[in-house]
Amino acid sequence: MEDDKAALSRKLIDIVSEISAISEYRSTVKKQYTNLARRLKLLTPMFEEIRDSKDPLPEDSIRALASLASALESAKELLRFGSEGSKIYLVLEREQIMTRFQEVTAELEQALSAISFEKLDISDEVKEQVELVLAQFRRAKGRVDAPDAELYEDLLCLYNKNKDVEEDPDVLRRLVEKLQLGGIADLTQESLALHEMVAATGGDPEESIEKMSMLLKKVKDFVQTENPNIDSTAVEKSAPTSSSGKASAEGNQKNLVIPDDFRCPISLELMKDPVIVSTGQTYERSCIEKWLEAGHSTCPKTQQALTSTALTPNYVLRSLIAQWCEANGVEPPKRPGSSRATKTGSACSPAERTKIEALLYKLTSGNPEDQRSAAGEIRLLAKRNADNRVAIAEAGAIPLLVQLLSTADYRTQEHAVTALLNLSICEDNKGSIISSGAVPGIVHVLQEGSMEARENAAATFNSTLRTCAYTKATSGKAVRAGVIPILMRLLTEPQGSMVDEALAILAILASHPEGKAAIGAAEAVPILVDVIGNGSPRNKENAAAVLVHLCSGDQQHLVEAQELGVMGPLLDLAQHGTERGKRKAAQLLERMNRFVETQKQARAQADTQTQNQLSHPPSSANADNS
Repeated sequence: MEDDKAALSRKLIDIVSEISAISEYRSTVKKQYTNLARRLKLLTPMFEEIRDSKDPLPEDSIRALASLASALESAKELLRFGSEGSKIYLVLEREQIMTRFQEVTAELEQALSAISFEKLDISDEVKEQVELVLAQFRRAKGRVDAPDAELYEDLLCLYNKNKDVEEDPDVLRRLVEKLQLGGIADLTQESLALHEMVAATGGDPEESIEKMSMLLKKVKDFVQTENPNIDSTAVEKSAPTSSSGKASAEGNQKNLVIPDDFRCPISLELMKDPVIVSTGQTYERSCIEKWLEAGHSTCPKTQQALTSTALTPNYVLRSLIAQWCEANGVEPPKRPGSSRATKTGSACSPAERTKIEALLYKLTSGNPEDQRSAAGEIRLLAKRNADNRVAIAEAGAIPLLVQLLSTADYRTQEHAVTALLNLSICEDNKGSIISSGAVPGIVHVLQEGSMEARENAAATFNSTLRTCAYTKATSGKAVRAGVIPILMRLLTEPQGSMVDEALAILAILASHPEGKAAIGAAEAVPILVDVIGNGSPRNKENAAAVLVHLCSGDQQHLVEAQELGVMGPLLDLAQHGTERGKRKAAQLLERMNRFVETQKQARAQADTQTQNQLSHPPSSANADNS
């Protein structure tokens, strides 16, 4: 019981500490989110006094505090999105965001109300402070600040317009001002926020996010038109052309428009090896090297003098370009060898590297508390920026984190799997995670971990599975580690909290023979048919994707799905589903119709043979001879 109290109080303190570290919130949600974060910080003294108390906690208090920890986790994710999320999304989806805000507030109030403060060994001052927080939650319940109606209408107008329709400059000017998107840094941050939302969907974004990206493109074009000096390079809306005048391979495929942030300002081509110069601008390495070799000492884009000729790899942008290529079916650009000797390693300072080495020492110490705190710090460092992700991996953290996946301490396990998830954002780290034997550990967390750990384990799986170079190897290891029964169990859990994640993973595993065989053996067809009929749009499309693979070359699954009544839900999905859902439904319907036609032809041939035998009986002579 004492261990439960210590672990629970530490978890509560850690969550509030992470909330306190979240930076300033977007202007559209700033007041409410700032108030929520401020109230939650006031709970820390109570958690610290519980931690330091020598009295055991009653069981009902442990349950109440565990519920509060769950509510705080929900609040943390909500606040994090309010700080780092897309400004455009926060306005257009305000109703959904505010509904979630009210749900989280009610969850926090309910959890706090369930705590019997008289049973806790806390001071009167702290008790009064917590009761004040509870009273504030009750007053705030149902109260929402009035939205900026003009901002919403302006965005909605732009969101719903055809991309070829000329925009009202007054509308665009108001949007730039109210969303604070007037500078390159602001526009880039908004672009990255939308790209991260695409990455969170597994590289297959919903139509709404794609339309928001196009909306942002209109805002960028307007800003560049209004203020030409903000970007001296003309930005073409069509795919960039090579020296021969033909569209580049990346841009030509599907007539895709390459995002401005992914093109080198010098060549206008999709960057293969983006690097940052001393002014903070990013270029394709080979292009900026030629510029420097020609004797230039200024930044081509800003014309500022370069204080150094050092080129720093832009790992974040390289990862985003790879994700975009994967999402759009484009071959990811291969990194060419550099034509001059370049500095290896990341751009971390010596002090940061020393800190990372100290944290790794703690991971190997064998002391559970040191391991827990070190894994937590590495988790936060890996989330912060790309240079940290590279430096942490180079220092040898990945194998040590993999070992912690099987620890009995659920908080350490949660930190370790989340740190691996954050490290996997860097493409170069994915292979290291797989080669370090992470798959069985991730499967273990998926089965035994806390809810957050399980969700992050699923996200880590998705992150590595979706990298073509590792998909086949990872799929085989996952199947052999027993992931299929775990995923099937997640699909049928009463609360259904991880159906989305389970189906997304199954859709990838089913595309490989070993995964397909294991899913088929797990009797998945009835569950998949039920999801196609009753699931969310994204879950319907993933269930259909799994079924397409199962029914490929296997008539048994095809017949079973038909007998379970899948035709009606498939017809509905083919008409009203997501774009990918429509494609998968059409593939299944085609196979089923072909199968039915083949059966009809076989029956017709059998009937014809029977009729021929009846109409041409053996002659009497032949009968006698026989």
